Amino acid sequence: MYSIISPSFCILSALFLLFALQTTLSSPIRQTLIQCLSQHSIPSSTIYTPNNSSFSSVLVSRAQNPRFVESAVPKPELIFTPLSESHVQAAVICSKEFGIHMRVRSGGHDFEGVSYVSIIETPFIVLDLTNLRSISVNINDNSAWVQVGATLGELYYRIAEKSNVHGFPAGICPTVGVGGHITGGGYGILMRKYGLAADNVIDARIVDVNGRVLDRAAMGEDLFWAIRGSGGGSFGVILSWKIKLVAVPDTVTVFTVTKTLEQGDTKLLYRWQQVADKLDENLLIRVLMQVTNTSTTSERIVTTSYQGVFLGGADRLLQVMQKSFPELGLTNKDCIKTSWIGSIFDSNGFPVNTSLELLLQRNTTSTSFKGKADFVREPIPEFALEELRTRLLEEDIPLIVWTPYGGMMSKIPEFETPFPHRKGTVFKFHYFTNWLDGDKSVLKHISWIRSLYNYMTPYVSKTPRGAYVNYRDLDLGINKKGNTSVIQASVWGVKYYKDNFERLVKVKTEVDPGNFFRHEQSIPPLVFKR
Repeated sequence: MYSIISPSFCILSALFLLFALQTTLSSPIRQTLIQCLSQHSIPSSTIYTPNNSSFSSVLVSRAQNPRFVESAVPKPELIFTPLSESHVQAAVICSKEFGIHMRVRSGGHDFEGVSYVSIIETPFIVLDLTNLRSISVNINDNSAWVQVGATLGELYYRIAEKSNVHGFPAGICPTVGVGGHITGGGYGILMRKYGLAADNVIDARIVDVNGRVLDRAAMGEDLFWAIRGSGGGSFGVILSWKIKLVAVPDTVTVFTVTKTLEQGDTKLLYRWQQVADKLDENLLIRVLMQVTNTSTTSERIVTTSYQGVFLGGADRLLQVMQKSFPELGLTNKDCIKTSWIGSIFDSNGFPVNTSLELLLQRNTTSTSFKGKADFVREPIPEFALEELRTRLLEEDIPLIVWTPYGGMMSKIPEFETPFPHRKGTVFKFHYFTNWLDGDKSVLKHISWIRSLYNYMTPYVSKTPRGAYVNYRDLDLGINKKGNTSVIQASVWGVKYYKDNFERLVKVKTEVDPGNFFRHEQSIPPLVFKR
């Protein structure tokens, strides 16, 4: 059913300068939009302008990458925090009527900040969905409705309130917004058993470009397909998801085994690549490769931590490990008995018996970062693993996360959702570099991760070299204001979606031919009409 109410750094520097020149002209646009919203009975308390003392705190509160709220970065003309679905409808109707560019934010974890920053066109506004956070869990039919402003932590908390044998296969970071997470696919520690978060969505509510609220039946299967894995900001404003809860056992076992080069880790890591995607689907072992200081000499060394989650008890886990990956040397003393929720805490470095209330904390202190992703289909040779170690020691706060595939990820066809990286993928790389506030070497950090990414070219997926839209990377290319080209967008589009990009363009052309919903890497329409 539906309802409706009435009608590279040089380039960035140049864009930021253009923003500064345009800002002085944008006040009338701001007032026009506020007037339109007021005609739809929007409370003034939900609107924040730069003249409001709370503007900066609201902008920063859900900006999880601090480098995108620095003074030189373009700021929105206003931030609108709707309280209801009808408020979102009004925002779309008014913004479209007056040609005002809109960005949509749920959790603010977009790697490149495109949910609250626009570097390709100004003025713009931010539609912040923080207040749309209701969650309704129905254990009887194994489902839940969750609004997009809720966080994963809040969702997990509400599930755990009602059951310790139900879960949801989404990410481990509790402050991530449900809205953006699912639109990009969304993976976590249950992915080898149940696939991605987007694979477990059974309905949705969305405001389309005409201001209508559509559910799955009203939007049709093409649009419902498109919104589950294409990233947000292309087809409409997602309001809520109906998700399928999955079965988890009473007992979940976790472990972390950390190795160094001196302990023969190069050969062990090579062996992990050979078995990680072939293990029992109830077992996921990811690897965290990072730089630490030795306790005795404070020498910087690279460690690899094998972090495992097994849906079952330690006795069965040890049998699986002895058969499939004895090289790790896992023992009973390495194993910790917990629950599915406890495994979420463990994956975040907290004790498994941490209070559930921690899941309700929405904001955390973040450092600025740059991330990239790759998909690997063949084991990386040992000499290249040694080079990886050398390169990590060149950077201040680097991290590489190795996430295994296989299991259910190999069973779901790559055309089932827009997320295509399925069968044949052994594991996913997530490269990270972080830096602290006030660091004057930002260019150095970003150059380092770009150099690492270039070095890995021979060892990762090809034609195309895959990328993950939830780890957005504007280095792959961006759309241009007023000149959105499908051919240009395909450069990065096929990396994220492979052959699914063509179908996404067709859906976009059908539901938003004027390209109202757009950003630096949104899906463009085939024929641009505005």
